[in-house]
Amino acid sequence: MQFAARTEWGTAADGWATALEQLRTAGRSLLDLTASNPTTAGLLYEENAILAALSNSDAMQYDPDPAGILSARQSIAAYHAESANISVDPKHLLLTASTSEAYSFLFRLLCNSGEEVLIPAPGYPLFDVLAALDDVRLKPYPLFYDHGWHIDDAALTAAITPRTRAIVVVHPNNPTGHFTAPRKRATLEALCREHSLSLIVDEVFLDYAVEAPAERSFAAAPHRCVTFILSGLSKIAGLPQMKCAWMAVCGAEGERDRALERLSVIADSYLSVSSPVQHALPVLLASRFAIQQQIRARVAENLRLLDGAIGRAPAVSRLMVAAGWNAVLRVPALEPVESLAIRLMQQQNVMVHPGSFYGFSGDGWLVVSLLTLPEIFREGVERIALYFA
Repeated sequence: MQFAARTEWGTAADGWATALEQLRTAGRSLLDLTASNPTTAGLLYEENAILAALSNSDAMQYDPDPAGILSARQSIAAYHAESANISVDPKHLLLTASTSEAYSFLFRLLCNSGEEVLIPAPGYPLFDVLAALDDVRLKPYPLFYDHGWHIDDAALTAAITPRTRAIVVVHPNNPTGHFTAPRKRATLEALCREHSLSLIVDEVFLDYAVEAPAERSFAAAPHRCVTFILSGLSKIAGLPQMKCAWMAVCGAEGERDRALERLSVIADSYLSVSSPVQHALPVLLASRFAIQQQIRARVAENLRLLDGAIGRAPAVSRLMVAAGWNAVLRVPALEPVESLAIRLMQQQNVMVHPGSFYGFSGDGWLVVSLLTLPEIFREGVERIALYFA
């Protein structure tokens, strides 16, 4: 049997994953500071209302719309109006099963085989497999830290080639948590206009401002280039299992409508969002208020625990968490960061992610999830502080 070359990405475990499996096989109990699944984080969901919404009898009739059922898109438009006072026309929204699927749709819309999409580094390691499956080449553009994270404008501009088709921005970024400031948005849009590029903006964590004022969605006008804004239930309502996300398509009317027309054909080929979830979407989105309140409280409590622990380890510091539910730690770069993360598992029974997983430049970066149960988080960060103290 022969397989397509695009699937030859290599599935061998890296050193960190191998060490983790060995410890678990040996029966070691580890404090997991990487847990980011809200459904297993001890949060209290409005379970009865959510399950009742999924039993809507309207879902028994199959009447597909490539963009998604109108009532579902209207509820998303209402979410944008309620959360950010932004008007989004339901006609300019398109539902997908996940933001991963939305990226895949956009890669297929914008890129021929071998063409390029620029992605931020550091950033969440989501794109590599998606790009390979769609025969798209990814090129990272660097972020740098100087009293906050910033895009390296010169490096971003230098990364653009005749084969570039889009720039991806994660607003706020995961895992760094920083927002893209309005002045930087203007710079990005100007670059896109100059080079005939599209802007893809991932806003899944937009509702979770922590230590900085919330920034506005890119869905807010004006739009100086064609812009695709992605979000979904996974983070907004803490419901990754419901498999519903969306993109808002913005820009000049002609370009926007041509993009929507082609996206509708792509979406019509899959029709991947289930009818029960679409009919339940107004209730699922309404449930976000209770879950977001709990997540914000959890993040604040774990930041307090983290600061208390590293206050006793002067060699360790954390970066500001502007938004999201991850924290980035700066530690002495005395060994490769993956080796350090393995050593923390082996010697302290603590799981953290090495910064290399997210494309951090150099060693000395660790990432922990602030969604972790506080009793586990407290013990884990105390052990990290003890290690470095």
